[in-house]
Amino acid sequence: MDIKTRAINYTVGDVGCKGSLAYDAATEGPRPGIVVFGEWWGRDEFVMSRARELAKLGYVALAADVYGDAKVAADADEAGQLMQALLADMNVATARVNAAIDALGKQPQTDSARMGAMGYCLGGALALHAARLGLDLRGVVSFHGTLSKTHAAKPGDIKAKVLVCHAADDEFISAEELAGFQREMSELDADLKFVSYPGALHAFTNPAADENARKYGLALKYDAQLDARSWQEMRDHWEQVFKR
Repeated sequence: MDIKTRAINYTVGDVGCKGSLAYDAATEGPRPGIVVFGEWWGRDEFVMSRARELAKLGYVALAADVYGDAKVAADADEAGQLMQALLADMNVATARVNAAIDALGKQPQTDSARMGAMGYCLGGALALHAARLGLDLRGVVSFHGTLSKTHAAKPGDIKAKVLVCHAADDEFISAEELAGFQREMSELDADLKFVSYPGALHAFTNPAADENARKYGLALKYDAQLDARSWQEMRDHWEQVFKR
């Protein structure tokens, strides 16, 4: 195994984006590609580390840059501002999601017929948005992601198999939002697997969650066991959807 990383530059309108590509250089030929969308912090070390872990599993992964210029928030206030600015115009968010997926599909290591998207927090919402848009993806995965509707899809639009790894005690997701999402997916006849982890708080996959909770007074908590369990759910999901 020879895990390599390199920057992938792509442009969305007048915004220059810099993703981080990870792949096993010891593997020959194209392999399934997965775009990884990060939390509201931006394309930080956490999302890049997840891309590297996917590369170790035999995929080619792109840690996407959704803010442009590889911007990473300095604190929670800036993260909130960056996220709200992105989501204020879903046409902009859509363009950046599409651009990241297109950039990964063009890499020589990528089998463009077998692609997926996944994400954490904001990134989970963007992965689900890609599914709602009907993009040609085999699957999507959301980890403690926002579930509210971002696009008015119609029955049959969602091509991707959807896995949601949800924190049952996530204070950022209301009961109404959760019920609305489940109703929406049912109405759209989506192929959905919804896994809810009792006791889990937002950001349960991120080892930095406890420190961020302390610094910013947020209801976050890392859970190593649930991090591992949800990662295994994801592994099983990708193995299933990428079968030829």
